[in-house]
Amino acid sequence: MNALEGRQISFSYRKGTSLFSQVDIQVGQGECVILRGPSGCGKTTLCHVLAGIIPRSISGEIKGDILLFGQDIRTLSLARLVQKVGVLFQNPDEQLFFPTVEDEIAFGPENLCLSRKEIGLRIEEALETVQMSAFRLVETETLSYGQKQLIALGAVLALQPAILILDEAFSQLDSFSTQLVKGIIQAQKKMGHAIFMVENSEDHLDLAERVYEMHDGRVWEVAL
Repeated sequence: MNALEGRQISFSYRKGTSLFSQVDIQVGQGECVILRGPSGCGKTTLCHVLAGIIPRSISGEIKGDILLFGQDIRTLSLARLVQKVGVLFQNPDEQLFFPTVEDEIAFGPENLCLSRKEIGLRIEEALETVQMSAFRLVETETLSYGQKQLIALGAVLALQPAILILDEAFSQLDSFSTQLVKGIIQAQKKMGHAIFMVENSEDHLDLAERVYEMHDGRVWEVAL
């Protein structure tokens, strides 16, 4: 069974022209799949559709089916959805809302109504994974862009989703942080988790089992 599957997905903004149509996407468990294509072709929008952000939080017209482990995404509550799929936005400033790093990491687990002990463990584990433990009490607005990206990733990992959707995760990272995130992705794959990445750099193709190309509203698989 695929972890993430899109069947004949089409999307258009309300009363607008179609951005993409008849898209088929599959990501297996323990697999990393890369989506690439020119700027503005709809890659980020497709990520939002696959994650359920559209139409739950952003309006738009969707046709087709999105399945998470065989279950229609439309049947999932928000609480169940965030435990299945986690999204890292291209711009971390769109994802960070709390004054301190600790508050940011804690928000997701708190909303799952976990015990204080479990929340504490998840904060520690997430910060250790992204190597930001020393920044636990730091104000998020004082962090560099790359550090914010790591904290945003930590917040996603704290929810322990089985599917990760990463929108240009490496775009603002230095070489050390890039290798760190690549290691995290490899570890997630070994755990059987699925990774769907928007990534145009050929430097990261070594992470992928398969690659999709997006252009002019169409998506197709290409050979590695």
